[in-house]
Amino acid sequence: MITHHARVLDIHSREDALREIQGVQATATAARWMADEAVMRVVRLEGVRGRAASILKQEALALGAECAVAKSVAAFDDTPQTVVLIATLKQHRALAAKLRAQPFGLRALGEQVIEALTAYDSVAGRPLVLGRHVLPIGERTLVMGIINTTPDSFSGDGVGEDVEAAVAQAERFAEAGADLLDVGGQSTRPGSEEIAVEDEQRRVLPVIERLACQIDLPVSIDTDKAEVAAAALDAGALLVNDVRALRGEGMLELAAERGAPVCLMHMLGTPRTMQEAPVYDDVVADIHRFLAERVAACEAAGLTRDRIVIDPGIGFGKTVEHNLTLLRRLREFRSLGCPVLVGVSRKATIGKVLDVPPDDRLEGTAAACACAIRSGADIVRVHDVREMVRVARMTDAIVRGWAEPPGQ
Repeated sequence: MITHHARVLDIHSREDALREIQGVQATATAARWMADEAVMRVVRLEGVRGRAASILKQEALALGAECAVAKSVAAFDDTPQTVVLIATLKQHRALAAKLRAQPFGLRALGEQVIEALTAYDSVAGRPLVLGRHVLPIGERTLVMGIINTTPDSFSGDGVGEDVEAAVAQAERFAEAGADLLDVGGQSTRPGSEEIAVEDEQRRVLPVIERLACQIDLPVSIDTDKAEVAAAALDAGALLVNDVRALRGEGMLELAAERGAPVCLMHMLGTPRTMQEAPVYDDVVADIHRFLAERVAACEAAGLTRDRIVIDPGIGFGKTVEHNLTLLRRLREFRSLGCPVLVGVSRKATIGKVLDVPPDDRLEGTAAACACAIRSGADIVRVHDVREMVRVARMTDAIVRGWAEPPGQ
């Protein structure tokens, strides 16, 4: 006979913990206090010297937390290494306070941990402002519709230089519920060659000019060339979506000068070479580190974090297993404090898993988008807007909650 009906709770956030604690009629003060004890956060730290790691472990243990360090620390090895800190939110804050008085850079380390924890939980609720458009981050998943003005798109949906076809596609996307439109004129499919600036401008500028004045949605320019980005911003684009994360000549300076919101994507190599046996030490750690460095570069140039979106670059220099791992562990990128965009639509990973061509990857795209949303994606970049808007709405109802519209 079951007398107490024990049940393990699925607690992912402080809000989850508060809901459960308040549900047993605890006082508001007690609920706030205990919520921080109910949420565990595991933080990976790189480049921690042995002496600092030894103190960090001792201080963590004293608080009832834990810190995994290399066995060489016990032998007084002082070389930089990676440690894994395991603690509740309450313990993390107490540990950071204790580290303020410690040597070997531990004060700064503690501050970085708190900064990462704060960023991890604070992206939601901060809107992405694109001109007069204010896009809610965290309230629901945003859907970015892809408009390829290329003749050689991997997915076969390129409209070429047919401006009317591009506008008609944008109108369909807007009617289907898209939140923003992404216009690109340079194919980035594996093995593709770079085209001239003039050719790229000829493809995208007439489309952006029409969309900016005809469609009531913000438009982004998908380019890694400063000349193209500048002309696109002049034509009405409101966001620069760069597969090279502003590493191209003049791109960072342009974005900073214009104050343009940007999307920083990770790519290993170039589109021509990126799928030639890509290798990582740890795909999530390596890409997280890269994006952290690019976010820091943007901030140093004058761009504030609320104008930066990050994209781990599904399919850009990754194997199938790399891509699946990134989708599975996507939430780890939230500690960078920026909205996360995922572009998995019709990608080769789906084709390889399901053994289907690009025009038959709708179900795989739907599954991947739903999993990405569950794992923390704020924006999904897709070809099939009508279907993925529905996928996003249904997944949001499950993940974020749902309220019945008035009158129903």
